[in-house]
Amino acid sequence: MQEAKNTARSLVRLGYDGLVYKTFRGHMAKERFEHEVRVLNYLQKQGCTFVPRVVETIPEDLFLVTTNCGKRVERLTEDKLRQIYAELEQYGVRHEDPYTRNVTYDLKLGRFCLIDFEFATILEQPDIGPPPPPPDPADQGPRGW
Repeated sequence: MQEAKNTARSLVRLGYDGLVYKTFRGHMAKERFEHEVRVLNYLQKQGCTFVPRVVETIPEDLFLVTTNCGKRVERLTEDKLRQIYAELEQYGVRHEDPYTRNVTYDLKLGRFCLIDFEFATILEQPDIGPPPPPPDPADQGPRGW
């Protein structure tokens, strides 16, 4: 497996089997894990095809396995970035971390995709509560990579 991200919040590895293995840790890890799983399952039910699909969860280990959505994108115009995140909202979810670091390009799909939904908001389900708050930057260092 190839390590893709190793921060205070998560360890992400890319498997040679085409799957992504994410272990949540740090600030509110359990809540972030549960929320990301909830959002991804919701998006799948909505028919959104440009986000990871949940393959397996191991709640006691805060471990999530998803499909891979391609390679990270290095640069995008602000207009294209806004378009991608606006398209997600058509499926009832606001990402809440709308930066290039959460955009990938999937050659199989021939399109941009979005990843990392632990702070996303399901717009049509206000009764489930808001996403977990992001970590305090003073405690965690810079967000992202």
